Amino acid sequence: MQNKNLITVDLGGTKILSALINGQDQIIDRFKESTKITGEIKPIIDGINNSIDKLLENNSLTQKDIKAICLGVPGTVNPMSGIIGYAPNLGIRDYNIKETLSKYYDIPVLIENDVNLAGLGIQQAELKDNVKNMLVVFIGTGIGAALFIDGKLYRGSSFYAGEIGHMRINPKGKPSKKSKLTFENIASRTAVVNAIVDEIKKGKKSYLSDIVKKGKRIKSKSLRAAVEVEDKVVIEYLARSARVIGSVLGSIATLLNLDSIMLGGGVIEALNDFMLPKIRKAFNTAVLPEPGKIVKIDYTRLGDDAPLFGGIKLAQEFLES
Repeated sequence: MQNKNLITVDLGGTKILSALINGQDQIIDRFKESTKITGEIKPIIDGINNSIDKLLENNSLTQKDIKAICLGVPGTVNPMSGIIGYAPNLGIRDYNIKETLSKYYDIPVLIENDVNLAGLGIQQAELKDNVKNMLVVFIGTGIGAALFIDGKLYRGSSFYAGEIGHMRINPKGKPSKKSKLTFENIASRTAVVNAIVDEIKKGKKSYLSDIVKKGKRIKSKSLRAAVEVEDKVVIEYLARSARVIGSVLGSIATLLNLDSIMLGGGVIEALNDFMLPKIRKAFNTAVLPEPGKIVKIDYTRLGDDAPLFGGIKLAQEFLES
C-alpha cells in the first residue's frame, strides 16, 4: 500500500484538475478538463470519472495500482461520511459523492474541502511540516481558509472551520444581496473586480475600460497589467482589499497565536509584490505586538498544485492512522 500511486482530483467551478502521484510523493501526470455545470450531478460525476480514467489509461495502470482517490470540493464537506453539505459554485447540496464514486472504483475514496486540501498540500510539499499553528487563506471568488493547530488540520465540530469569508466585519452595513458586511464581499477578487467595474460604468477612466465595455471577464493578469501602468481605480480597490485582509488576519493571529499565514489565489499569485507589503502593514497595525512578531506571512508557490499535493496528507490521515 505504501508504494502505490495516488490520484487527487481538484473539483472546481470552472475546471477539474487531477494528478497521478507516485509512491515518492511526486506528480507524474496531470489531466485537466472543464466542469460542466448544468444543475444536474451526473455531468460532474462523469467529468471526475473521465479525469481518473484518463490518468489510469495514459499511464497503463489499473485500479489495483492506486491506493486512494482524493477529491477536493469547493464547499462544505464531511470527510467522514463523504457528504457535500453545500457547494454553491457546483449547485450541489446534501449529496454523498463518496458513495457515488465508490460504485465506480473499488478503492478508498476520500473527500475534503478544496482549501483544506490545498492547505494540506502546502504543509506537505512546501513547508515540509515545519509549522505548528498556521492559517492558509485563498482569495478568489470568495475567501476561504484552512486552519492548522499543533500541526493538524482543524475541521471544527461540524466541519465548517475555515469559512472566514463569511465573517461579518462591517457592522454599519445593511444585510442584502449586495451586502458589504462580510470579509469576502469586501476583499475577495470578486469584490475588487465588481467595484472596479462599477467605477468604470460611472465614467472613471481605467486601463480596463475596454475589457468592461466588451463585457469580458477581468482576469488577474489584467489587474497586474493595470497596476503596472499605475491605474488609479485598480490600485485603489486592490489596496483597500489588502488593507482589509491584513486587518482581519491580524485579529485572527491575535486570537490564535499563529506562527505562519500562507496566502493563495490568482490575485495573490499575480500581484504578490503589490499586495503582500500592504497586507503585512495592515496586519502589523491590527495584531498585538507579542503574537505578531513571530508570524511569517508569505504566499504559496505551488499554485494549482497545492490541492493536488494535499491528497498525500489526506491519504496518510485516513489510510495510515
